[in-house]
Amino acid sequence: MSSFRKFRKRTGTALAALPLLAGGLVALAATAAPPAAAVDNGLARTPQMGFNNWNSTHCRAEFNEAMVKGIADTFVSQGLKDAGYTYVNLDDCWAQPSRDASGNLVPDPVRFPHGIKAVADYVHSKGLKFGLYSSAGTKTCDVQGFPGGLGHEQQDANLWASWGVDYLKYDNCNNSGVDARQRYKAMGDALTAATRSTGRPILYSICEWGSNQPWTWAPAVGNSWRTTGDISDSWSSMISIAHQNQPLAPYAGPGAWNDPDMLEVGNGGMTDTEYRTHFSLWSQMAAPLLIGSDLRTASASTLAILKNTDVIAVDQDPLGKQGTVVSSSGGLVVMSKPLADGGRSVTLTNETTSTKTVSTTVKDIGIGGASSYTLKDLWSKATSTTTNGISASVPAHGTVMFRVTPGSPVPPPTGLNQLSDLPWTSAVGGWGPVERDRSNGEQAAGDGRVLTIGGTIYAKGLGTHAPSDISYYLGGACASLGVDVGVDDESTKGGSVRFQVWRDGTLAADSGVRTAADPPKHLTADLKGGSKLRLVVTDGGDGITYDHADWADAKLACGSGPSAGTHDLSDLTWTSATNGWGPVERDRSNGEQAAGDGRALTVGGVVYGKGLGTHAASAVSYYLGGTCSSLTAAVGVDDEVAVGKGSVVFQIWRDGSLVADSGKVTGADAAKPLSVDLAGALEVRLVVTDAGDGVDYDHADWAGARLVCA
Repeated sequence: MSSFRKFRKRTGTALAALPLLAGGLVALAATAAPPAAAVDNGLARTPQMGFNNWNSTHCRAEFNEAMVKGIADTFVSQGLKDAGYTYVNLDDCWAQPSRDASGNLVPDPVRFPHGIKAVADYVHSKGLKFGLYSSAGTKTCDVQGFPGGLGHEQQDANLWASWGVDYLKYDNCNNSGVDARQRYKAMGDALTAATRSTGRPILYSICEWGSNQPWTWAPAVGNSWRTTGDISDSWSSMISIAHQNQPLAPYAGPGAWNDPDMLEVGNGGMTDTEYRTHFSLWSQMAAPLLIGSDLRTASASTLAILKNTDVIAVDQDPLGKQGTVVSSSGGLVVMSKPLADGGRSVTLTNETTSTKTVSTTVKDIGIGGASSYTLKDLWSKATSTTTNGISASVPAHGTVMFRVTPGSPVPPPTGLNQLSDLPWTSAVGGWGPVERDRSNGEQAAGDGRVLTIGGTIYAKGLGTHAPSDISYYLGGACASLGVDVGVDDESTKGGSVRFQVWRDGTLAADSGVRTAADPPKHLTADLKGGSKLRLVVTDGGDGITYDHADWADAKLACGSGPSAGTHDLSDLTWTSATNGWGPVERDRSNGEQAAGDGRALTVGGVVYGKGLGTHAASAVSYYLGGTCSSLTAAVGVDDEVAVGKGSVVFQIWRDGSLVADSGKVTGADAAKPLSVDLAGALEVRLVVTDAGDGVDYDHADWAGARLVCA
């Protein structure tokens, strides 16, 4: 029952202190405490599935032994057991109002004439599991006041274990003001002791209503925890509860789940469209799926919703990630959930009262790196493909749910690639999305600022928040990664993290713990032969507090450099070329307009058969892959420039460092020789500036430019 009457008056108080985002999403990141380590009882490695009677019966007379047995029978006969539903759970009102002379709980002899153990045995005989209810107070929540577990934790746990109980839902009523952590830990310890003495594991469902932010401490105590007040069978109640639960994704994982309360599917207060949204969102949020309607009289449409195995598979995905909101505007909400197979499930929800088109992209939902993606509509079962866009016409209060599966991944192109320019195959951020070329702002895409570590500003990189995990497909095509890492300067209240680079399953680089006080640290990783690159950030051991972590200027070297020998640069393929007027020319001067409109390269009367003709401002880059040793060139302003015109500066950059500078060169100067050592370099850039006096016929020749490679 959870909080049926008592908590109705307390819902506003429990959540009023939590700020709301547009659409009602609770913004917890700014005050979030770290997730506690999950309790290690081996249970609920995926969210629990089953039945609870409260939403359909409350404490009415039809809640009895015959009903419970009938539900167990229906689980089997209607295929619900085969779909994954396991637990048949009793809620409040199963006991007598008083304990016996020994202090033991006593089953109501009218409702359960054969006792609880007999019912549990019957449920077990069907290959199912059995659950019971109590409260962490002196009495349970129903106004009749059945005995609670406060002060009787071990006695009750031992009794339940002897009856064959597999699941405990532990409510929060009549708690006498005792600290919630103390009360719930006491029962958790008692269940553990009972399991040790009897060998019967008991799943522990904490029903604290979110009053004391249980997501920050309950994972170490139980297998799930209520995050909200009670659900009711209406659209407004259901969607409000979804909004409250959505921001809590970082706290969920195998063995420990956010619980937005039981399902109302089939109870009659919502349309089938709304019930499909309900079931879709609960599955997308990796929530426990506890049926709350009387399955013995369920309609075909209700059973079709509850037995949608494609949607259930999302809820039960072994990766154990709760989906997160990637966009929310005007009542149109998109959620993305990482899946163990490398794909995503995506919900497109229309919370408005008229049909709308809801859209997102492959990039926005956190995957990439493939040439195409298969979309399976988990309700209509239709399949299609896309290269990026995901869109659907969604009815009022409806949800379209897709499973998005990447096709064959594509390795990065040859060259020195900025990771922020490449499609990742998967990106999971701690708070908010992983950002490209911005720090992590914790909520929506693009809400961060310029990447800055220790006062150093970076134009390119990835902004994350611990814990985060970003993957790229390499396909054996890449040699190395170079990156500066650190806590972003926006983490004004601390932050400590650890950066790790993984090649396939091997750790290739580790930063150690980095704090907000540390300068950038440069990491390099050997990736030769690797198929998968993973960038992982964990918190530094002090909890997730403002752990804004930057992968700055992250460059991935892929493909081979030029072959061994001496090469004229004009015979090689550049990776990029920009030019002030017209295109960069091969073996001709720059004519400022169309390709090939220049003439033979000539500087100071000397004609050169090979080289590059440019016009300031220009930059030409070549990927070397660490295989070349030197570059030589004769540089100067081409003789086609009229006397008194043209003045430039030639520069050679090696992997971002300036290694040669010609100084100011004019049309009156002879060609000037430049030579640089490139041993081990990944990239060389040839840059021409206007020497600071403006662009005035600055035709600049890299004459006889030659590259020597091993």
